[in-house]
Amino acid sequence: MTTFEDREKSFEAKFAHDSEMAFKAEARRNKLVGLWAAGLMGKSGDAAEAYARDVVAADIVEAGSEDVVRKVVADLAGKASAEEVRAKLTELMSVAKAQLMEEI
Repeated sequence: MTTFEDREKSFEAKFAHDSEMAFKAEARRNKLVGLWAAGLMGKSGDAAEAYARDVVAADIVEAGSEDVVRKVVADLAGKASAEEVRAKLTELMSVAKAQLMEEI
């Protein structure tokens, strides 16, 4: 195997790893947003966890996070605006990444 082929495989492995980590970070962020929203709705315990799972599942509707924003804003029924949910998504992405790094 040539050096070029070794480098190519290395880059492919790094790309796959980075893609997997990005997916996990987004899913973790969505769960954290779901737990935050559940708290605003007065849910706790198993009900909050179930709602957070629903938020994570909502992210597969379309690319990006707007499907999550729409779901959470609709479910909160005026308790938070779309801008507030987007800000929370941004804030919690760094938390999600930090949690994943601690688990590695």
